[in-house]
Amino acid sequence: MSYEQIRFDVSERIATITLHRPEKLNAWTAQMDQEVRAAMAIAEGDPEVRVIILTGAGRGFCAGADMSLLQGIADAGEAPAALGHHAPAATKANVRADFQRKYSYFPSLSKPVIAAINGHAVGLGLILSLYCDLRFASNEAKFGTAFARRGLIAEYGMAWMLPRLIGHAHALDLLFSARIIDADEAERMGLVNRVIPGDSFLVDVRAYALELANNVSPRSMTVMKQQVYNAMFQSLEEATISSEAAMLASLRTDDFREGVAHFVEKRAPNFTGR
Repeated sequence: MSYEQIRFDVSERIATITLHRPEKLNAWTAQMDQEVRAAMAIAEGDPEVRVIILTGAGRGFCAGADMSLLQGIADAGEAPAALGHHAPAATKANVRADFQRKYSYFPSLSKPVIAAINGHAVGLGLILSLYCDLRFASNEAKFGTAFARRGLIAEYGMAWMLPRLIGHAHALDLLFSARIIDADEAERMGLVNRVIPGDSFLVDVRAYALELANNVSPRSMTVMKQQVYNAMFQSLEEATISSEAAMLASLRTDDFREGVAHFVEKRAPNFTGR
């Protein structure tokens, strides 16, 4: 498949999706939405891919929705059908409907999705990062919600996801004020996992991704991801019961046997995901 607004690369078991409108700080468009969704589906279906990185070209991660689109909406007084506010991303069996909406589908992917936030992540760009499993930020990154300064609201489930990551007080601060914060403040809030110097940013993010791709069981990561997101809707009892069933199933897998064997034999693992 050819892409116009993203770049897609697969190497060393890592799929990298790069938003590629650097002259616009990778402002989001309907076409970019479609291309990212298609690339995510390809990465999900490729048995050689074990980790997905989402990043941006140039100085921005994603500066939010393209302003020309917002201007058109303001002039028309209504949202175009292309925004698809209520359209589900897909229909997957055994996946909560919560994680099949327009931008909330990243948690439904079986593979870890890492946001490599190289620059501005604002508005919709911030939302995209929230639905990634991990967020690493360059020390040059900036974050903001923007919505209150556009006469808008917390979009696409952000009011649900943001407090779960940084707490209600921090979430309301960022939503009400729409102020821009730097990477260090984002790390203190718990919005990002780690801040990395800009001159080694993508190298260091990729090194982490390679650790996941080569040294841990892909099956374990898939099950753990499901457990963590499902637990958001479960009681402790329900989470414990489901984990007991998952543990028993894991004991019958090739990856469990390999996990024991490579430790005992003091060699690198060769996990297959089975």
